[in-house]
Amino acid sequence: MATATMSTAKKGAPKTATAATPWGTATLLEEATVPQRVGDKRFAVVVQLLEATNGERLIRFAYTTDGSARRGPVTMRARDLERLRAALERAPVLQEALGL
Repeated sequence: MATATMSTAKKGAPKTATAATPWGTATLLEEATVPQRVGDKRFAVVVQLLEATNGERLIRFAYTTDGSARRGPVTMRARDLERLRAALERAPVLQEALGL
């Protein structure tokens, strides 16, 4: 099942998620996640909409293991692209930023 999350900063709300980028710390605005499995290995592909401190929007493609984003190549099976599209339907700001 593919999922999408949104981050909001409201008084009394949980701390807004941030990500380290080459441009400095950025706030996570929205994320689409596609869980993956190969044998006993479990991981997920994530596409994140980030906002840098200067307001610039960044798109990050990553994979996660144990909930931590990892650098490196992101590989998806062609059949999982439909699951990514479904996750992006629930992340409209990210979908728009990608021009989809």
